[in-house]
Amino acid sequence: MSTTGSRDIRALLGMDTRAAWFLAGFFLLAESLLASTSWNYMDKRWPVVVSLVIVGAVTIGLLRVRADPIPVLTTSAMAASIPFTTFLTLTNMSLPQATSAQLWTFGSGTVTATFLCVRGRTLAAWCGMLAAIATTAVWAARTGQGAWHGVSISIINLGPLLMATFFAYTLRPAAHAIFQLRAESTKQAGAEAAAAALFAERLAQADRLDRMVRPLLETLAGPAAVTSDVAEECGLVEAYLRDTLRAPVLATGAVIAAAREARRRGVEVILVDDHGLDNADTLVHDRILAAVTTALAGFDSGSVHIRVLPPHRPVLVTIVANNPRAGIHRTEFGPFGHPVVGSANSLSSG
Repeated sequence: MSTTGSRDIRALLGMDTRAAWFLAGFFLLAESLLASTSWNYMDKRWPVVVSLVIVGAVTIGLLRVRADPIPVLTTSAMAASIPFTTFLTLTNMSLPQATSAQLWTFGSGTVTATFLCVRGRTLAAWCGMLAAIATTAVWAARTGQGAWHGVSISIINLGPLLMATFFAYTLRPAAHAIFQLRAESTKQAGAEAAAAALFAERLAQADRLDRMVRPLLETLAGPAAVTSDVAEECGLVEAYLRDTLRAPVLATGAVIAAAREARRRGVEVILVDDHGLDNADTLVHDRILAAVTTALAGFDSGSVHIRVLPPHRPVLVTIVANNPRAGIHRTEFGPFGHPVVGSANSLSSG
């Protein structure tokens, strides 16, 4: 299973929590105390310090590396640290062995191997642990203790590794199923929320349409004659419905109200949406709507054609006004919602 981010075994086991870091710190403190108890029984002290630094780096890496399974190069370094720290400890240990604390790296290596299993690198964990056992056997043979002595004092660490292997092969598939169910649940919740929002929007549109159209239909169905005011209102409603279909992104309260008033003044208003604003930031969207509303409020005759251009154009919106007195003027708005310098120009005059 290959997952990243929050969808990995770290999240399931809480390895990305403060409690995990506290336990890691406690573990490193315990290893440091074990190493210090055998300080005076070592030929040199620098190998102990190097081993502690390596164990600390591996422990931090097991918690911090987000990729799951752990990347190959990192895995190789972690697995190699098990026999390497074992080698540093054994070759620096005076004989006869004074205390079992001198073999403190066996415990740290076992912890590294078990968590490599949990993080999806079981084979590397076994290779590292078997290499550490082999290193111990060779050391014991070369120091006259016999290879079997080296195996006997280190093979006990295979017990936790066996349990970690079983744990990994049962937990990781379960974790995969859990994350899959979580993703499906999130997807379903998102679909339900979108459907609910769409249904609510449809109800709101139906309510607005009912408030606008019902009085007109009742008037038209009544015995009274159709007046010019009723005919004008019918034309405004028809224009509103056309705007909601042809330019839904512009069909907001302020723009629709400004377009309605402009049409009442005799201005021909055409709104077109080619979806250039679909993925625009809220700030850009608000700037464009404010500019369109202001532009519509400034016309009292002629026609105005407002178009949202297709995506990925250098110009986001164009406003072309045809005024009988001032001629045709075109204003362009860039991708940030500001007027393009020099775009407000007269295409014709007279």
